[in-house]
Amino acid sequence: MEHDPHRDGGKKGTTEPSELRRALSARHLTMIAVGGSIGTGLFVASGATIAQAGPGGALLGYVLIGVMVYFLMTSLGELAAAMPVSGSFSTYGARYVEDGFGFALGWNYWYNWAVTVAVDLVAAQLVMAYWFPDVPGVYWSALFLAITFGLNALSARGFGEAEFWFALIKVIAVLAFVAMGVMMLLGIIRGGEDGGVANWTVGDAPFAGGFAALIGVAMVVGFSFQGTELIGIAAGESKDPARNLPRAVRQVFWRILLFYVMAILVIGLLIPYTDPHLLRNDVTDVSVSPFALIFERAGLLAAASIMNAVVLTSVLSAGNSGMYAATRMLYSLARDGKAPRIFGRVARNGVPLWALLATTVVAALCFFSFIFSPKAVYIWLLNTSGMTGFIAWLGIAISHYRFRRGYVKQGRNLADLPYVSPFFPFGPIFAFVLCLVITLGQNYQAFLEHRIDWGGVAATYIGIPLFLLIWLGYRLVKGSRFVSYKDMTFPDARARSAYLDSALRGEPATVGPETATAPGTNAR
Repeated sequence: MEHDPHRDGGKKGTTEPSELRRALSARHLTMIAVGGSIGTGLFVASGATIAQAGPGGALLGYVLIGVMVYFLMTSLGELAAAMPVSGSFSTYGARYVEDGFGFALGWNYWYNWAVTVAVDLVAAQLVMAYWFPDVPGVYWSALFLAITFGLNALSARGFGEAEFWFALIKVIAVLAFVAMGVMMLLGIIRGGEDGGVANWTVGDAPFAGGFAALIGVAMVVGFSFQGTELIGIAAGESKDPARNLPRAVRQVFWRILLFYVMAILVIGLLIPYTDPHLLRNDVTDVSVSPFALIFERAGLLAAASIMNAVVLTSVLSAGNSGMYAATRMLYSLARDGKAPRIFGRVARNGVPLWALLATTVVAALCFFSFIFSPKAVYIWLLNTSGMTGFIAWLGIAISHYRFRRGYVKQGRNLADLPYVSPFFPFGPIFAFVLCLVITLGQNYQAFLEHRIDWGGVAATYIGIPLFLLIWLGYRLVKGSRFVSYKDMTFPDARARSAYLDSALRGEPATVGPETATAPGTNAR
């Protein structure tokens, strides 16, 4: 059944606003992309990847996932530039795959980021224990949850400004780390005497554990990259998305190369993968990162403390972004009639406050650390949210492939699109296959044991049956069917021009859903 959200208070003369505001400038959008591509995984979990797969395996893992994410970003860039909506993946999945698929994708993504906020809030407890070991961690979670809620409750611009400065701190930290690491390797700064290529010949290096270890760390690496897709969510509140989104997408590859690959290379050259200080298997002590270890080796103890402050900044940035992404997705689901209508209400400052409150309630799972060990809660929440990010990426790849095929089959001109992914069809196919292999093979060792660890299997794979259950349940209840290429609708050039003109003026879009998708319009 078609649902027109403009009937829910979007008419002229109503006292309650119904649309999000386009308050994010090119500066905000660029830094959201930067912040998304520098996650806590780089600062915290990179040690675990090197310890498990060796320096070569970790580097290869980051390169493979980095290339995959770049392909996904070009796919998302083509979709989001053509249809800049806050629903993003849910909207594209419903419109170009199947309505139930978009429904499940939206709820999966909301859960992913709502739980990730809780993960980051528990991580903040562990980071703060580095300085205040005697203060109960739950107090820190309460403080940072209040700050995160406040930043998101102010306005989209408030979120954008906070993320801008969070991202800037992370960028400066990574650049300083890479520069210092290179100087240590060259002998300009002490601490790199035992480093160099020799660390790639220790034990089974450079590829410790072989292919199995590479697959094993891929989920950790993927979790590190989660957040790059945030610009797709932010598209619905950005100014001039047709120009700013492609610009942000084009810069992602070089950021991945510089921030991730160079950082992992430096760590692998300076610290042997057998070093007992590297985090192993699971992230069990986020108060010490490989970045901090290298600063300590350089004799800069104060800098190591500063590095942990950067880790804290990264944790808060991820929580801030996660709160924003989950809130906008729940808002979009409500506007499309796929969530309770109350979550589609927007406050006078342009913030979907009820959706924000619902997300905050889920983020409060972090308070389980008051009952259980913070480390145990951290690992539990991390496991329950890890798979959902890959499901969202699979949805992006499938949606883009079908979008482009349908667009061409209807005889439309690619030149009319604001941005065209140069890697179609290889890009989305490569991303889909690699995501699927990593997702299904994440814990395949459990099935090879004499006695299967069903608890470990459930923790790893629970996201897949839940997604399928939601999707198939929607199909049964609503009777939805796959969208054929001939029935697909696309925004035309004239409607998009009107949409972008209103975006530049910061006004709510008034273009109908069958000609162009604007924030709050139907995804079908």
